[in-house]
Amino acid sequence: MKTAVAPLAHEMPPAAPDAAVAPLNETYIEKGTPAFMRTVLALFSGGFATFALLYCVQPMMPVLSKEYGINAAQSSLILSVSTALLAIGLLITGPISDSLGRKPVMVVALFGAALFTLLGALMPNWQGVLVMRALVGLSLSGLAAVGMTYLSEEIHPKHIGLAMGLYIGGNAIGGMSGRLITGVLIDFVSWHTAMLVIGVLALIAATVFWKILPPSRNFRARPFNSRSLIDGFTVHFRDAGLPWLFLEGFLLMGSFVTLFNYIGYRLLAEPYGMSQAFVGLLSIVYLSGIYSSAQIGALADKLGRRKVLWGMILMMLVGIALTLVTPLPVVILGILLFTFGFFAAHSVASSWIGRRALKAKGQASSLYLFSYYVGSSVAGTLGGVFWHYGGWNGIGLFIGALLVVALLVALKLARLAVLPGNAQA
Repeated sequence: MKTAVAPLAHEMPPAAPDAAVAPLNETYIEKGTPAFMRTVLALFSGGFATFALLYCVQPMMPVLSKEYGINAAQSSLILSVSTALLAIGLLITGPISDSLGRKPVMVVALFGAALFTLLGALMPNWQGVLVMRALVGLSLSGLAAVGMTYLSEEIHPKHIGLAMGLYIGGNAIGGMSGRLITGVLIDFVSWHTAMLVIGVLALIAATVFWKILPPSRNFRARPFNSRSLIDGFTVHFRDAGLPWLFLEGFLLMGSFVTLFNYIGYRLLAEPYGMSQAFVGLLSIVYLSGIYSSAQIGALADKLGRRKVLWGMILMMLVGIALTLVTPLPVVILGILLFTFGFFAAHSVASSWIGRRALKAKGQASSLYLFSYYVGSSVAGTLGGVFWHYGGWNGIGLFIGALLVVALLVALKLARLAVLPGNAQA
């Protein structure tokens, strides 16, 4: 390991966690070392479990509509209650990790979410399922809030974009696998059985995470109190860029979840009449997100986030436009481009948070992800109204409007002044 000397943390400029040199007495994990491999593999596993647990229910929504006699917007609650409670939990678990440590919070979160998923599969009624899904979301906030912060503290600044991209790649594989497994299985077994399978896989991933993630070396405990919580909010919202990045997370995730919430309803209906298994197989487009999150994250490290973010959002706009036409190959191409752009944009925006946070980095990550998952809950359910009244054209109009605003925000972020020591921000 290499340790470089720089001013003490309180003397660093606002982007201290991502400056080009390491603060005094801190040892960063560098690319090519065994610790780097263990870290990215562990966070990859954690991201896999998080998104598999969260989004395994998405392909089930048409089945749930039939089983419980509910409409598309009501069926979307099985995802929206999870993301809503996850968002609320982020405001708590981030600051808790600032006090108790990163790894313990993440380990408890993963095991708790896996167990609540198993219980949810056994619930006898819709209300019980929703309660368990809410607890899954609340539990997952422990990893979602802390994973990015752990990386920003432990990985050498010049490799953060790559490490963050690999972590988000784990999210992409988890989201893909959760949707793929349940989407295919529910053509052959009950959705209860499919959910049990996901819960068992998540337990395995949680165990891998617990065993191989290196303990924090650069974590400095901060007392958990209301005053420090308020101070953190004040600092982050006074920053010229962070509030806009929080809004960007809301818009990006809101558009992404809306597409995947309702694309199944479109493809199951005429003129396509696809099987549930085929719709589940469409989750393979997440492979483009696995590639884009790592590659575009590394590109942003070299060229700067302000030069990359808006282009990825523009790609998402092109993708949603292509889904409005009828030929199935063009629709699939649109979903592919949309997914590629989303994971790339999220990788860039989320790594930008760590570069701008002055202090309470766990809280800064929590605020970004709070906005991110509120976008999932609000837009994901509101999209059902557009589907009801306008079909897929209504969905396209809604997502397009979200992305136009996201593009304007990205262009505003591109005009931000560069912070000292943050030339590639």
